Amino acid sequence: MTQLTAITPDAFAQRNWQRYNSYAFAAHLHFIPALVTELSKLVPALPLGFIQHEAQFQLVALTALQPDSNLFVAPDGRWLAGYVPALLRSHPFGLARPEGGTEAVLCIDEASGLIVAAGAGEAFFEEDGQPAQSIKDVMNFLARVEHDRLLTQKTVDALQSANLIQPWALTVKHNEAAIQVSGIYRVDEATLNTLDETAWLALRRSAALPVAYAQLFSMNQIGVLEQASVTQKQLRSAPPPPSPLFRQPTPTLKDIGFSFSAEETLRFDWE
Repeated sequence: MTQLTAITPDAFAQRNWQRYNSYAFAAHLHFIPALVTELSKLVPALPLGFIQHEAQFQLVALTALQPDSNLFVAPDGRWLAGYVPALLRSHPFGLARPEGGTEAVLCIDEASGLIVAAGAGEAFFEEDGQPAQSIKDVMNFLARVEHDRLLTQKTVDALQSANLIQPWALTVKHNEAAIQVSGIYRVDEATLNTLDETAWLALRRSAALPVAYAQLFSMNQIGVLEQASVTQKQLRSAPPPPSPLFRQPTPTLKDIGFSFSAEETLRFDWE
């Protein structure tokens, strides 16, 4: 579990940070929380579903059907899908509320390997103790993510209240045997189509209908997981390049015939 440390002038004035150049930190994530503001980019790239946490459901992008694996992180750390979910682009930063506090504070994962000595990378603070511009950009990005996370959860709660979330019957092959996957949910399309006018209007007012249809449309992308599994096997079995001078870049799913929207840059902005 990620351990976040609050970024304060006393603790970080003499330390710098650098941006990640690998998605290896996400290699164990078989789902990634999704936001309503990125649905148009997620639907063509990844299947969407719901997972249950305590009494609530959460909208997620699926990157594998087996825990502790991510079929879209290449062995060399490259991201293989055509879109990088917003929650990944905030690495290694996060927001957390101190116990008893009301305001969220900016934190960083000290185990990320991205904290460096002063003089390298980017500064956390200016000489006057104010956050550096790059840190302000991170804070703004995370504030927007948190706003959209709350909005997303509100729409999912509306779908749950309307009894529109049901188990998704999925299977994976292991040693030629089909194994039932549990813990992943989908929109109940049949129930959605039979809602009365009052229930339908309630969902429309809560902005939950776009989420429902996005999840249903994205189910066609479940086959992308199988293709990504094949790509992973090919990449892991390929011999190493004879020389860095002749090294070929790791192919993305787009390179092998899947056309997705591109998200190639690593930056803290909203797209």
